[in-house]
Amino acid sequence: MSIAIALDGPAGAGKSTIARQAASKLGYIYVDTGALYRTIGLAAMRRETEPVDSPELDAMLEQIKVELTFNENGEQIVLLDGEDVSSLIRTPEVSMMASKISAVPKVRAYLLDLQRNMAKTNDVIMDGRDIGTVVLPDAQVKIFLTASPEARAGRRYKELIEKGMDVKFEDILSDVIERDYNDTHRETAPLKAAEDSVTVDTTELDFDQSVEKIISVIKEKI
Repeated sequence: MSIAIALDGPAGAGKSTIARQAASKLGYIYVDTGALYRTIGLAAMRRETEPVDSPELDAMLEQIKVELTFNENGEQIVLLDGEDVSSLIRTPEVSMMASKISAVPKVRAYLLDLQRNMAKTNDVIMDGRDIGTVVLPDAQVKIFLTASPEARAGRRYKELIEKGMDVKFEDILSDVIERDYNDTHRETAPLKAAEDSVTVDTTELDFDQSVEKIISVIKEKI
């Protein structure tokens, strides 16, 4: 029987980097569900499709193909119609579009089976906004990873600056706060901690400490 670890939390909490490293150390597959929503957001931006329930969005979902695959190092690659868009989906603009489009029920339904099938056939650490509450409600371990908005914005700012992008901390903080509001107030699968989850706050932890904390919670529960 495969083992499923559900890791939820707000934007910029470090879920993807922390979960990826923890999965590597434990020998699990890491599944970044946020990348799937970002990919659909990118598709909508390219097609100038509004992130709302509409015939245009329905048509787009029927036409596009979103896939998760892994390279020889076990790193997740996201494909949109066969194109590797893993780096293209990490901009603030795509992040905001992903937050909006993820509130559309049909988009969440479109990705649900893909996410669940990954967990059925592999030992996974899957991160997102509603993994423990909706996608994998029977996950053996559920963790809610969080940090203060300022800490999360600072990490995202540093990451984008290192990639050579021209961004301002104030803009990123504003985006984080807005996305928190959108994610926690949407009607469909709002961001919240599962009742049986363990909350881990990484505001005062560095990356290695955060990874070790996650691994210790997982080992305690399994």
